[in-house]
Amino acid sequence: MMEQPLTARSWLKMLANLERRRLNLAAFLGVLAGLQTVIIVVGVAWLVDQLVVHQQTPHQLVSGLAVLAFCVLGRGACQWGQEVVSLEASLRIRQYARRQMLDKFWVLGPVWLAYRQSGGLATQAVENIEALDGYFARFYTQLRITVFLPLVILCVVARLDYLVAIFLLISAPIIPLFMALVGMGAERVNREQFAAVARLSAHFLDRVRGMTTLQLFGRTQSAHRDVWWATDDYRRLSMRTLRLAFLSSAVLEFFASVAIAVVAMYVGFGLLGYIDYGPSTSLTLFSGLAVLLLAPEFFQPLRTLSQHYHDRATALGAAESLVTVLNESSIQRSSVPTPASGRHIAYLEGIYVEYPGRGRVLGPVNLTVNQGDVIAISGPSGSGKSTLLALLAGFLSPSQGELELTAPHYAWLDQQPALLHGSLADNLRLADPTVDKTAMLAALSKAGLGELLSQLPDGLDTLIGERGLGLSGGQAQRLALARIYLSDASLILLDEPTASLDNDTEEMVIQALLNWAGEGRTLVMATHHPMAISAARRHLRVREGLLEEVAYEA
Repeated sequence: MMEQPLTARSWLKMLANLERRRLNLAAFLGVLAGLQTVIIVVGVAWLVDQLVVHQQTPHQLVSGLAVLAFCVLGRGACQWGQEVVSLEASLRIRQYARRQMLDKFWVLGPVWLAYRQSGGLATQAVENIEALDGYFARFYTQLRITVFLPLVILCVVARLDYLVAIFLLISAPIIPLFMALVGMGAERVNREQFAAVARLSAHFLDRVRGMTTLQLFGRTQSAHRDVWWATDDYRRLSMRTLRLAFLSSAVLEFFASVAIAVVAMYVGFGLLGYIDYGPSTSLTLFSGLAVLLLAPEFFQPLRTLSQHYHDRATALGAAESLVTVLNESSIQRSSVPTPASGRHIAYLEGIYVEYPGRGRVLGPVNLTVNQGDVIAISGPSGSGKSTLLALLAGFLSPSQGELELTAPHYAWLDQQPALLHGSLADNLRLADPTVDKTAMLAALSKAGLGELLSQLPDGLDTLIGERGLGLSGGQAQRLALARIYLSDASLILLDEPTASLDNDTEEMVIQALLNWAGEGRTLVMATHHPMAISAARRHLRVREGLLEEVAYEA
């Protein structure tokens, strides 16, 4: 049975269930703080009535004052506890959501990531996840407080004066109705805003990475204008979002103020004797003051909810972009036991791969890769070499056919190796955090970087930028190869490993790869270099998506 795709609301509900106990505890503490507020308000009305009407002295009301003081302290403690618990729940939820997103990126693999802008993905994993904070820390708990606390206040008001209770009951639904109407517009604008943030992040990052090229072609002013217009578009969306947020608060304040004003007029005219209907004839200073003070408290949870309603719209807008990634079809990696020595580690039969909008790019493919094979895959650009490597790595699922992988510990080297900002040693330790200096020097020597290293004053501590900034294309490729040498992978998948290398360095690197593969590892490389092809034990040629094995001459 196919799983139902996630929606923004279902995903937020699932995240809330992870911390349901903490969120419920925060809501309970909020309701408890509200109940103590009711006691304080009624107690103040009682004290005023006792002092003014019954001529009691403050000394005679010490016990009542003590109860009020205890409630004031208790309310502060409950509000503090609500804040701490809800923030802790929100933090845990965001940590889980970020792990879920990063795990999804890992499952989708580098082939999927290659067609996405890293700036947009970074925004989703950081900014959009952080945008969930207000929803779980404030709105979610306040929504539950708003369900219970006004009902309690309504019961207390009904006990004092049922006409005021009826009026509050009639006016209360108007506020959520208008909040919902405004909220639907806010949700749509927030979705547009988060999409604009992702575009702006990707746009800016692309311009920064291509700054050298832009300067060479004299296009820096044009790039500056593009960034300015993209930023201004985001500014306009942000202002639209803020206008809607202020509008929702203004709607609530207007109706709440009108309702409280009507209650005040009713109490005033009732105490003056101008109204003689129903319970108005029995109004006292205590009951009149109590219902007048309770009316704002009745609307206070709704006011607080209105303040945080923008957090809900923000979270829904962020969740819309996040569930789009979470609903991406995951790659189904094979998970079969590692075979005994001499058996195949990859088996492909009747494999077809199709890309949306491009149709078939590979297939039919029948291939068996045995342990210890050294295979070269050749073919013109776009013929499907990289797609075949991605299938062997488990980065792609075939459109049809049987794919069986033993899922060994493998190493992957793309045409654009992933190098991070840091020292040479930092980048080498990505393969093995415990590797020592001797092993790193040996790996660099195998990769043809020994001479370069001897010329660097800082040696292994030499700093490089992101994507190998500071190194030539060939040097960056060799550094990534050195990292491969430090891994204990049993399957090595290389995409154009000798690109950007001169003939002498290419020969040295190929020989090092063959020596390394001679230790029992399986080596599969996509290449068009004759020297690399001739060094392999098997030669596969890909042409127009079809695979054929070329027999070596005896």
